[in-house]
Amino acid sequence: MSGKIKSVFVLGLGKVGFLVAFLLHETGFEVIGADHHEGVNLPFSTEKRDVSQPGDLKERLKKFDAVVSCLPYHFNFGVASAAHELGIHYFDLSEDVRTTKAIIQMGQTARAVLAPQCGLAPGFIAILGAVLAEKFDRIRSIRLRVGALPQNPTGLLGYAFNWSPEGVVNEYLNDCEVIEDGEIKWVSPLEWVETIVIHGVQLEAFTTSGGLGTMCETYRGLVENLDYKTIRYPGHVKLMNFFFHELLMRKDRQRAGEILVYAKPPVTEDVVYIHASVEGWKRGSLSRDEFVRAYYPLEIAGRKWRAISWTTAASVCAVVEMVSNGPLPAKGFVKQEQIPLQAFLKTVNGSLYGPKGDVQEFMNGHPAQPS
Repeated sequence: MSGKIKSVFVLGLGKVGFLVAFLLHETGFEVIGADHHEGVNLPFSTEKRDVSQPGDLKERLKKFDAVVSCLPYHFNFGVASAAHELGIHYFDLSEDVRTTKAIIQMGQTARAVLAPQCGLAPGFIAILGAVLAEKFDRIRSIRLRVGALPQNPTGLLGYAFNWSPEGVVNEYLNDCEVIEDGEIKWVSPLEWVETIVIHGVQLEAFTTSGGLGTMCETYRGLVENLDYKTIRYPGHVKLMNFFFHELLMRKDRQRAGEILVYAKPPVTEDVVYIHASVEGWKRGSLSRDEFVRAYYPLEIAGRKWRAISWTTAASVCAVVEMVSNGPLPAKGFVKQEQIPLQAFLKTVNGSLYGPKGDVQEFMNGHPAQPS
């Protein structure tokens, strides 16, 4: 690997973390993965590690150019702090707002890149929203929606926990940052329910925390309305409000996650829905641009990967490539909405979104990217 980053430490080898390590290894990086269980017969090296011991972790990080955290969100502040002190590049998949705000502060004195929120939402959805918004003279609204769902839902919830239960519960219970009528506001999750139809499938969308990343601050004063919602099958949000609020499961987040995963375990046949739209004025005329897609499991290196796994892993791996080889900065905090989509799609891992995901056709009408 000829770029600025040669060695990468990947923390957490779960549903997504393993694929992150695998893709980076296949791209040419020197990768070591760490988890509470040591891997066997893997194409990259692994080690067993307790990430709850910050001192030990910091000492280990000294041997790497970059670290990618695929851990539950509550570990990320400790990992980011260690990376910041050592001056190595840091990436994560977190949707947690509090953690990201703390990392933003670190970015002011960073000697390397700090790039949290590099997954799907936040992450790739912000890159799409920015390239859509760039074409408008004045923006009325940016609406971003993402959902990872079973293709063949069962039961009233119509859901399967292919994503981290800690992350999902966090998104469902933490307040959501939006821009409404030009002002940044905080609103309740599991609200603002709307109907969405994608490829003939009726869905619902509702507010959840963290999906916008840093977009509210970026677009303050530039947009009248900006919000993010999670996509689910109809009826899901009503049952989740009942579960968390009427049954008071919000009082015990860990137990809530355990109950939900036990009831709705992961499925192999999943689908990721993306619905991004911008409304505003171009040359005096009101118009609306959209990017609407459904992504399905993909075969990579002879193995079939869930849609949520490859879309998330490809996104963070593409950002690692862009920091290593350009055009992203060599240090400081990186906002997802500042990442150029064309350059993203030209990376080895970003190209997974390309011809198979039909993004290139969309890009033909959106060739530029805001600075």
